[in-house]
Amino acid sequence: MRIASCIRSAALASLTLGLAFVATPAQAQEAKDTPLFNGKDLTGWTIFIRHPEKGADPTRDPNGIFKVKDGVIHISGQHFGGITTEKEYEDYHLKLEFKWGDKKWPPREKAVRDSGILYHCVGPEKVWTKSVECQIQEHDCGDFYMVDGTSAVIAGKREPRYSKKLKDAEKPNGEWNSVEVICKGDTVKHIVNGVLVAEATGLSLDKDGKVPLTKGKILLQSEGAEVFYRNITIKSLK
Repeated sequence: MRIASCIRSAALASLTLGLAFVATPAQAQEAKDTPLFNGKDLTGWTIFIRHPEKGADPTRDPNGIFKVKDGVIHISGQHFGGITTEKEYEDYHLKLEFKWGDKKWPPREKAVRDSGILYHCVGPEKVWTKSVECQIQEHDCGDFYMVDGTSAVIAGKREPRYSKKLKDAEKPNGEWNSVEVICKGDTVKHIVNGVLVAEATGLSLDKDGKVPLTKGKILLQSEGAEVFYRNITIKSLK
């Protein structure tokens, strides 16, 4: 009987251990990468364009600055602006891919190609919505920009404007690059092509670090250069 009892105890322990590693339906759902871009159109995103014509509706796009073709978002860069998620996000792992096109527009026709991922966007939409930016720019991919009064602690110092990446991991023009932004609480990491290039903590709505910034919308910029985005996904870290 002692042998039978030991067998039953071992079986129960094995079953308990197995159940401990079975994710609940909610946990399994949270672990998945959820598309932010459906590959067909801009459903779930809003448009803002700073038109040269005074009084023009910023939500209209008569020049096709933002187009979708073959599962890719094509941003011409002709006018400054961006597309912004309709929803806010908090504690997440954002992934996407981008590559540069050939076209550049005034007043940036002689400058390096420029775009950006603005996250934790709050307040009204505009060209540079209040947020923190993962820079998408030739030779500077992954830099931090503090947009419209935000700040963060980088390398032990509160930064109210800009911080250069630690490493260069961008691929040559014309090749697809992967970019990841991992936000947890008031901390964030920028990863380019699998390389951690920048990280910060203490994200704040103000320059003094008094108001934590932990959530908001996500924006992809049009900033004078042709750029393509695809495979945009997000995964909850809650």
